Amino acid sequence: MGLLSFLLLGLVAGAIAKRIMGTDRGGCLVTMLLGIAGAMVGGWLGITLFGVPLGSFFSLRTWLLSIGGSLVVLFVYGLITGGRSGRR
Repeated sequence: MGLLSFLLLGLVAGAIAKRIMGTDRGGCLVTMLLGIAGAMVGGWLGITLFGVPLGSFFSLRTWLLSIGGSLVVLFVYGLITGGRSGRR
């Protein structure tokens, strides 16, 4: 998977995870960074727990692992920031 597709995957996975969690923390850049971190965490969890790595961009397994990892990262981010929205 190329860098651009990984960034797109991170942006979309982060946005989906934010919708699932019902949070509105940060903007597009924060969402992308959390999604990219989530994709890495999801890939690591997939290999460690299930023995399956991230696949191609259009693989359902890739998307599910990335969104799951993004949920984990978003949860930890919420714990660290104390649930602050960052917007005023």
